[in-house]
Order: sequence, then C-alpha cells, then structure tokens
Amino acid sequence: MIRRGAPPEELFEAALAGDRAALARLLSLIERGDDAARTIGRLAHPRSAGGYTIGLTGAPGAGKSTLTSAWIGHLRSLEMELAVLAIDPSSPFTGGAILGDRVRMQDHATDPGVFIRSMATRGHLGGLSLATPEAVRVLHAIGRQLVLVETVGVGQVEVEVAGKADTTVVVVNPGWGDSVQANKAGLMEIADVFVINKADRDGVAETTRDLMQMLDLSDLPHDAWRPPVVPTVGSTGEGVPDLWAAVQEHRQYAESSGLLHERRTFRLREELREIIAQRLGRRARKICSGDRWDELTDGVVAREVDPWTAADEMLAPVDA
Repeated sequence: MIRRGAPPEELFEAALAGDRAALARLLSLIERGDDAARTIGRLAHPRSAGGYTIGLTGAPGAGKSTLTSAWIGHLRSLEMELAVLAIDPSSPFTGGAILGDRVRMQDHATDPGVFIRSMATRGHLGGLSLATPEAVRVLHAIGRQLVLVETVGVGQVEVEVAGKADTTVVVVNPGWGDSVQANKAGLMEIADVFVINKADRDGVAETTRDLMQMLDLSDLPHDAWRPPVVPTVGSTGEGVPDLWAAVQEHRQYAESSGLLHERRTFRLREELREIIAQRLGRRARKICSGDRWDELTDGVVAREVDPWTAADEMLAPVDA
C-alpha cells in the first residue's frame, strides 16, 4: 500500500506496478496542476509513445456512457486493457467532476483491466486542455493500450478535448440531422467516425442520409478519410463490434498516410505553445502589481500617459 503523502516519483513507480490507488492520486495531482504535476509529466512522457487515444463526444442524452460501457465489454472480450477519462461538467457545489459516468459504467469498476476516472472541466478550457493530455500520457505510460476520452456535451471545451484524440467518434441519435447545429458545434471538423446510437428507434435512415449529405458538402479531398456512419444500440451492444472495426480502419489509414504522426506533432506543438502562454500569463500577473504598477495605472486613468507607453515601461525590465 502506497504511503500517504508519497512523492510523485514513488506514486509513479507504484502505478507502474499496478497500484490503482497510486494511479488515482497521480491523476489528482495532474488536475491540480502544480509542481508535482510537472514532475509526473516528465516521468510519463518518455514511456507513453505506444498507446492510442479515442475521443468520444456528442450531445447530452445521446447515450455515450451506455455505449462506452458496451464498448468496454467488447474490448475486454478481446483481452485489451484500457482506461476511460470521463470529462464532466463541474459540480456547482464542490468544483469536482459529476460521477454519473462512473455510475453508469459500474459494471466494469472491479475489473483490473479497466480504469475509469472523471475529470472536472471547472469551466477552464486552458486548465482542462493541459490536464487531459497529461492524464492520457500517464495512463499510456503505465501500460493502458487504449484510452477513451468521453466528453459530456458538444460545447467548446468538450469538442476541443475530444478533437485532440488520435481518432474522434461523434455520437448522434436518430432524428438528429441539423447540419447547422452540427457545424456550429464543430462536430463535422473533428469527426473521424459517426455513430448513430439508439438505432433501434425510427429515423436511422434519415439521419444517415443527412450525415452523408453534410459530408458531401464538406468538400473533402479525393484521397482524404471519409468518416463512416455506424449504427449502434448501446443498451444491447448491437453494432459495437462494427464501431471498433471502423476505429481500427481509421487507425490503419492514419498510420499509413502519415496523418497520425501529423496530428500528434501538431498536438504536442500546441500543448507546448499553451504551456508557454500560461507561464507568461502568470508572469504578467506578477508584473502587474506593486507600487510602479499602481503609479502607472493612475497615470493612465488621469490621461497623463497612454496604456501602450505604460505597458512599455512595465515590460522594460523583462525585455532588457
């Protein structure tokens, strides 16, 4: 049993040895985002190259968690070890993640080959978009071949996080075929596979047609990947093997075409850019304090100096 207050290095070694409690504490430290999170990132990064990440997104009520539970069952039947990150809205009372996703996936909670974790958005896109790839890297580093990142909705946060996966699955329901809403949500841009879940209801053919028409209008290059449309029934598992086959087909295409390397390179560049931007933001907040700051802002308010000149003066020691 890992001791309470153990340093990140000790937690990481314990997680590598299969300690689930240590893994959970590592992810909590990553969410916190302090110096311990940076240490964990340095430990995980060199060991995380072999895994694959799937994003799963769609409107609330689309049945994503039920579908994910059925998908987990199928993958376990193939003897794959995996992890699920459920990106939840923040609780208005605790600031933590709502645990509904883990409740719906409780059939797999005691399976040592499955690790399920909720992460709260807390309303901060920057914090989440840095914490999620760090968490994914840790999960890959400790040996989870596959990580499913499930997001609750189709807002800016959810679409951005899901779209950073190696393969992104967008879940819709029969009768959901509003191309305006789809494009507003950014789903057309991130989808590698479309799933029509709850396909035991009426309207599957119409929804398939609507999605195909939207794809026709997207002006894809002739050699580009065209997202397939897969009907599923998450409550029974119907269509889940077909969904997994579509994801594998996309992975093969992405690897052979160079798309996978291109996406991962882009993601790491953007992550590095965001880390630098956040650090500079913290430095800027530190600079914008003290007597000299108060003096210059008073001068701007009194129209004795313009804001750009005042900013130049505050930044002069930094630029020197």
